[in-house]
Amino acid sequence: MSAAVRNPGDGEAPASGVRLLTFGCRLNTYESEAMRALATTAGHGADTIVVNTCAVTGEAERQARQAIRKAHRENPGARILVTGCAAQIRPADWAALPGVVRVIGNADKLKPETWATLDAPDSVPVGDIMAARETAAHLVTEFAGRARAFVQVQQGCDHRCTFCVIPFGRGPSRSVPVGAVVEQVRALVAAGYREVVLTGVDITSYGPDLPGRPSLGQLCRRLLRLVPELPRLRLSSLDPVEVDEELWRLIAEEPRLMPHLHLSLQHGADLILKRMKRRHLRADALAFTRRARSLRPEIAFGADLIAGFPTETEDHFAQTLDLVEEAGLTFLHVFPYSERPGTPAARMPQLPKAVRRERAARLREAGVRAARRFYEARVGRVETVLLERDDRGHTEQFAPIRLVPSGGAAAGGAAGAPGELRRLRVVAAADDGLLAEAAVQGEGEVAEWR
Repeated sequence: MSAAVRNPGDGEAPASGVRLLTFGCRLNTYESEAMRALATTAGHGADTIVVNTCAVTGEAERQARQAIRKAHRENPGARILVTGCAAQIRPADWAALPGVVRVIGNADKLKPETWATLDAPDSVPVGDIMAARETAAHLVTEFAGRARAFVQVQQGCDHRCTFCVIPFGRGPSRSVPVGAVVEQVRALVAAGYREVVLTGVDITSYGPDLPGRPSLGQLCRRLLRLVPELPRLRLSSLDPVEVDEELWRLIAEEPRLMPHLHLSLQHGADLILKRMKRRHLRADALAFTRRARSLRPEIAFGADLIAGFPTETEDHFAQTLDLVEEAGLTFLHVFPYSERPGTPAARMPQLPKAVRRERAARLREAGVRAARRFYEARVGRVETVLLERDDRGHTEQFAPIRLVPSGGAAAGGAAGAPGELRRLRVVAAADDGLLAEAAVQGEGEVAEWR
């Protein structure tokens, strides 16, 4: 599961509605929007603040605690509700924070009855997430301030990586039926969204719990066939050894499946991968990127990588640095290792935190260099861009791109409305993305989608 800590301001509602502070992954973003709809339907308003927490790192938890304290200081009369993985794992710790009136478990936060009975005493206890066996679909048709939409297709995780507590926050793996996913995507396209991201905790484990045992690739194939009006489909984090053959065929043949794959790699040294209890080795990661690039030469790769895992030597770390180059990784999510209480890795010999931070910084620098090389290789090309503001967005490979006036003197200019797909010509590269002009006449319109 890819988990980047988000700005606590992301996802806040207007002053008249429930306020949401979201931390963590794309799945949390999706669930926050589902909670917003449920809370609004139940009649809750601006006096309610919902904090959706993340447990991937200690930093994610620290930021959420800090946001709760700030929210209470600035809104002493508001009631603060805390949910998410960190709250599921240690509910008493979060209930003790100032202003928190209730902690809601992950199994209950998307149930309408939770929000309808919120004011009843002891109405929403934190239950045993490991007993969860189903994941219901939730019709979310609006994502506040976002140009792309997220659809949950899977929940939970059956793996037990030694550094990870997420299975104890999310429960066992369970899948959303194909028909429910199709219905959700149709509604989003009807609402004007041009790009949909399929998300979950471990989406490559999709399907074994459903009738017929559909794979993730089969889900994508049916979705693209049944919703032909969807221009862009994107996938969240993938486990490289769990990708099925149907998904490989789509990577090769389907232009609406975006040429950007984010991989849960974590490390570049086999010994550390084994101590992490990962399901792949270095050679598997390299074989994956080679195969994907042979099928789709323009594809770009993101990756989650951990620096400073217990027992990691400088040689082990160098193998991760080398993997960035050898696998052709472009967009890195780098995390200094963070001890998670109760995990096997927390009982292993730990590296000093200063060493973890220093190695993470070096790995991020390698990521900046890799991204810059990718950006420079795109100069002169015409890119199809999903606009997220009037003058910026992301390409099909998920490269950030910003419009500049003709000649590239300064930022600005209106490419179009947020949510539109437009064609832009790349004129320069920067450390943080691409600079572009509106495409020349005849290239500025997006072709009809088959």
